[in-house]
Parts: sequence; C-alpha cells; structure tokens
Amino acid sequence: MQPEIKLSVRSLVEYVYRSGSIDQRFRTATTLTEGTKAHKAIQRTYQENDEKEVFLKTVIEYEEIMFIIEGRCDGLLFRDNKIIIDEIKSTSRDLSEIEEESLPVHWAQAKVYAYIYAKDHGQKEMIVQLTYIHTVTEEQKKFQKHFSFQELEQFVSELVEHYFPYASLMQNHQLRRNHSINQLSFPFATYREGQRKLAGVVYKTISEEKNIFANAPTGIGKTISAIFPTVKAMGEGKLDRMFYLTAKTITRQTAEEAFSLMKNKGLCMSAVTITAKEKICFKEETICQKEYCEFANGYYDRVNEAVLDIFSHETFINRKKIEEYARKHMLCPFEFSLDLAFVADAIICDYNYIFDPKVSLKRFYDEHKRQSALLIDEAHNLVDRAREMFSAELQKSDFLSLKRAYKGSGLYESVHRLNKYFIELKKKCSEKGHLVWQDVDEDLINILEEFIGKAEIELLQPSKSVEEAGLLETYFAATGFVRISNLYDERYVTYVETEKNEVHLKMFCLDPSHLLQQVSKKFRTTVYFSATLLPFQYYLDMLGGTSEDYTISIPSPFAKEQTEVFLQPLSTRYHDRGQTKKPIIDMLSKLLKERSGNYLIFFPSYHYMNSVYEDFTTSCPDIRCIIQTNKINEEEREQFLKEFKEESTEPFIGFAVLGGIFSEGVDLKGNRLNGVIVVGVGLPQLCLERNIMKDYFQTTGKTGYDYAYTFPGMNKVLQAGGRLIRSETDTGVIVLVDDRFLTQKYQGLLPREWRDFEYVQNLPER
Repeated sequence: MQPEIKLSVRSLVEYVYRSGSIDQRFRTATTLTEGTKAHKAIQRTYQENDEKEVFLKTVIEYEEIMFIIEGRCDGLLFRDNKIIIDEIKSTSRDLSEIEEESLPVHWAQAKVYAYIYAKDHGQKEMIVQLTYIHTVTEEQKKFQKHFSFQELEQFVSELVEHYFPYASLMQNHQLRRNHSINQLSFPFATYREGQRKLAGVVYKTISEEKNIFANAPTGIGKTISAIFPTVKAMGEGKLDRMFYLTAKTITRQTAEEAFSLMKNKGLCMSAVTITAKEKICFKEETICQKEYCEFANGYYDRVNEAVLDIFSHETFINRKKIEEYARKHMLCPFEFSLDLAFVADAIICDYNYIFDPKVSLKRFYDEHKRQSALLIDEAHNLVDRAREMFSAELQKSDFLSLKRAYKGSGLYESVHRLNKYFIELKKKCSEKGHLVWQDVDEDLINILEEFIGKAEIELLQPSKSVEEAGLLETYFAATGFVRISNLYDERYVTYVETEKNEVHLKMFCLDPSHLLQQVSKKFRTTVYFSATLLPFQYYLDMLGGTSEDYTISIPSPFAKEQTEVFLQPLSTRYHDRGQTKKPIIDMLSKLLKERSGNYLIFFPSYHYMNSVYEDFTTSCPDIRCIIQTNKINEEEREQFLKEFKEESTEPFIGFAVLGGIFSEGVDLKGNRLNGVIVVGVGLPQLCLERNIMKDYFQTTGKTGYDYAYTFPGMNKVLQAGGRLIRSETDTGVIVLVDDRFLTQKYQGLLPREWRDFEYVQNLPER
C-alpha cells in the first residue's frame, strides 16, 4: 500500500519558508481575537458572488509518497473574469515596514491555495493577493501578483521536494515504530498485582474512545501501566500520539524512565520532554531577542536541519538531549522542544501546556487532538491547578505605578481611570475588607480593553526601555483578565480583598470541571490516574467526569502486615498547636531511639514545622535532622533526598510540609525510609477563597465544607503516607497525629489498611 502523508498548507509552507529569528520583544496578546475580527471585517466587504473560508484539497505523488495537502483560503474573489485568492494577515506591526517581499511564507501559502483551485477548475492563470490589516488601527495594505498555472505547479512541486526528506524520515520512523510496538512485550518479567488490570482497562478505554478515572495505589507501577497500553494502541493505529501530563518535575522523570525502559526492550518511538523556558534557557535572562541571544538569532534558518539531525539519531529526547542538539545547532532549547513536540509520538509536559488558556500548545490543531490521548498523572493535583489556570487577578498598585511612570503619555488617562476604579472598590469594601459578587463588571472590562490598546501602542515603540517591564507585566495581567471574562459563568465569582493601600481583585473559578471537560473532549481519550483519587464522586465532579466515563479502583497489592499504623490523638487545630509540641517531640524521640531508621514528618504549615523542629533539635541534639526550606530549588531538593541513606545505622528525620514537594512523587525504597509521621488532617488554611468555595458548593447540593476543606486536606495526608510502602519488600511505621482521625468521617477517608491502628503509647520496640 502506497504510504500517505496528510498535512495542512500552512504546515507545508512554514516548514520550507519559515526563516529569521525568534523575537519576543513584544507581540500583541490580542492577535488571535483581533485577527479573527479583522478577517471577518475584510470578508464582510466581499461582493455577493465571492466566497470565504474555502476548503481546498489536493493529492500530489512524489517519490512513492502520496501527499494529501489541504487547508482553507480566506477569500476567493471573482473580478472581471479573473479569479483572486485573497490571503488575509492581521498584524500589530507598522504597515509601512511591510514590503511586497517582506514575508515570503505568506505568498507561499496563498500560492498553494491558488494552485489547488486552478488545478481543480482548469484555470490557466490566477491572481494572488495578500491583504494586511493592522489589529489596532484597522489600516489595510494589499499586494497582488499574477501567476500562470505552470508557475504555480512548479512552485508547489519544489515545495514538496524540499519537504520530502523530512516526510521520508517521519514515514520510515512510523514504520519502524509500529513494527517495534508489535514486537514489544511488557518491560517487566511479570505484572504486579493490579498492574495487568489497570493496563487492560486503559487499553479498553482508548479502543472505545472513552475517558477513565483510575485510583491505583502507590507502588503498583501506575506510570508504566498507563503508558504501555497507550503505546500498544498507537501501534495498532488507534492513536497518533500521546501527551503525558504531570504537575511536578519528579513525576516527569518517572515517565521518562518508563519510556527509557521500553526503549531498552526494543521500542523505537519518539518521546519529547518539554521543560519550562526559565529552567532550560541557556542565557542568564530569558530575553528572546536576536540582539541579546545568539540562540534566538537566526533560529528558523537552522531549526529544520536540527530536527532532521535529532530524529535521525535519537528516539528518547529528554532535557539533556534537547540541550545537546540545541547547542550543536545554536538553537533556543525551549522553542526547539516545542518544534520537536509538534511531531513527536509522545510528549511529556506540565498540565498547563494543554489546559492553561494563556500558555497551551496552540500549534496543535484540533485534528491532532482527535487522534491523541491524554494521560494525566497525579490527577488530584489538577483540581487546584485548573482553578488557577482559569482564574485571573489584578492589583491596584500596578496601575498606580504606571500612572506615575506614564504621566503625560497616551497611556495616562486609562491607568488613571483604572486606579480610580480600584479606589472606589476599596471604599465599597469598608470595614469588612472584602467584597464578593457574581458577574463580570462590563465597565471594568471596557476600561481594561482601552488600557490594553494604549499599552500595545506604547510597547510597540522600539525606544521604550525604562518602564517597559512593569508595563508588560501589567499588560499581560490585563489581557488575561479580559480573556477569563469571556469564560465567566455561574461557576465563577469575583472578589476584592484590601490590605493597607493594596486592593486585590480576582475573577475566581470555583468549579473548573466544565472548562476542563471542554478541553478534554477534543482528545480521543483522557486517562485520569492517581493513588489518591478518592472519593471518586468528588474528583468526577471537579475534573469534568460524566456518567459515560469509566472508573476503576485497584486494591493495594501490598500486605497489611507491611505497615504498622499508630495514632496520637492530639488536637492540631491552630489554637492548640503550642500545646502539642512536647507530646509530638516525646513521641519522635521514643520512636527514633527505639526504632532507629530514616523518617519523614509532615506538618500542615511552615510555622508549625519550624517551631517543633527548633524544640526537637534542642531536646534531642544527638538525632540527625534536616528541614525543608520555604523556597527550595531542584538541587536542594535532590540534596534533601540524598540524606535518606539505605545503609544508615543512626536515627535520621526529615521535617517537611504537607502538600509540598516531598509529600508526593518521592520514591524512597527499602531502608531509605522506615516511617512517616503525618501531623494534622491537612486542611487548607481558613481564608476568603476557601469559604467562598464552601458556600458555592453548599448551594449546589454538595457538602460545601468537605469540597472546600476536607477532601483536599485528606488528599495531602494520603499522599504523604503513600511515601512509605513502594515495593513488595518495604515495611515501616505510619503515625497519624490528630484526634479527628478517631471520627467516623475521617476514618472513612483512610485506606482500609490504615484503619486498624494502635495508639502511640502502645508503640512496641522492634
């Protein structure tokens, strides 16, 4: 069967004609929405017989590959027996800077459309028109060229010829990939108990184009159980690619290890990890301008060769490999990773690249998503992350600073009005210090849109430098606020909080389920999995689950006897914490001296943790300790974990915070961890936001306090306790410190193997 490659006109011409440098000095954030408006404004001027958004498709055979090329041209105009292809391009650039030959890629796109139309309708010649429209001023500039059919045919033939080496590489890779997948067996000698069941149900879910919520215990091997069946489905043509989404760097590494393991078993499949720009940037500052960064300068002139190079030699493309080839070809490593991700079989990345409306991977079109699967690791984290992605906030101080900096400029009036708006809000807050309402203030949105337009004019002036950083940040905050206002519905509230002279305004997404569902349904399958996805109804409600979605809960494969659970029934409520320090220290001292080993103790706050740590180190100076700091980088995190040594004979304890970087995704096997102590039930701190959430869920017929406080808190407890048993041979102690664990409600939220606990005073010696 002759191989086929389907691609869009835009993808074809951008591959061949994209050139120049990365320059992110400033791009108007209104490009997409204003560009759409601009397109429609021009299309409304078309005559009655003209056509717009015309779908065009052709098939070209080259070197035994069938290229199926398709796209939509903006306009098809009929003038005096002549046919014009109109390609509309919106821009925030000064139109005087754009000459006829400024952007060859735009001519290329229009010429391909002209060729397809001429070929289908027997036209001997075509007119190609580029129409540029300024997004702010709506000024227009047009260019026209005449082409014979032979010229267009020759042009498209050369395009395909230039694209062929890349297409051939991808085609050969796909053949090797599918063959290797067919030969691939599960990368371990046997399945752990529960692994086969999870892998089977993930495969079934993909085959049936469904979604699934899977609760699978820590240590079962969830990552490989989700990835392996997805790889198998890809080899059978059910998928083109997969996205493995994580919330933390450490869980990203687990996914990388799974792909590396399968690669060692013969898998030939491209997997690319996207690392945040700030972490992977080669320069001291992330200034994406050709004058500052040699890796941005001429990026698009070199990237095609680099893509061919890396895909010719590598399959598993992690951060280290991306940096290696980026340096070799003098490329920005972050942009290079995005270009690689566009064609990779698997993409490992943070949640925000799919769900966040501000930073999602726009280059992945809906047709790509329909043949892709989302694997969402540690899916419990997505609830709060999504709330923040779909929320937006503004501060009065930002506009006051701009008012002072831009006095006498065209920007002054709009920032003055915004500052005045915040002053009025502060007055309305009165003594309560806050205000809550349930709609979008259209007057505010109008003032913000005026500010955005004025700010763009300022930012597009090349001479600006001194105040630009503050303006740029506030500009993005304002555009984000306007963007979120378009998503606003009954699942949102707007609230104001005041503190001294500051006024904080936020459009807060209480329930992200609908928006998550809107994104998820564009993909063939979404697999939500976690060791703590219980209670199911809460996560189904919060993550956009429906009655058609599958759910599965895999029981723990580990023996109950591997874990000894003890309870210290103290009140760790905020006002009682001072009285708990001595009994907690006495318990720790007894535990570590009688059962020497490595321990982790988790606290509900830094203040509480630091207070107990200070008293403990004074009372027990002979016991080695380490404590989590408030701001910790990756190197410090690794150093913290290295202190948990397998061969240690002396007692050692690490102090950490519940819900922090060490309470999930940490894998300390064997004697590296002998016990976990969890202080408190993990409740989020009482605050205006959580109380608004509580009231909202109560009005929707749910238990508001549980949705706002109890369930998110207990998730932290379960994650922290889950650090202990990671394999069939691990054993250890869990100590739960809080009298609320005695109540029926909290016991019902504990894993079954934790419910048969003893009291701390009965803690036996080893």
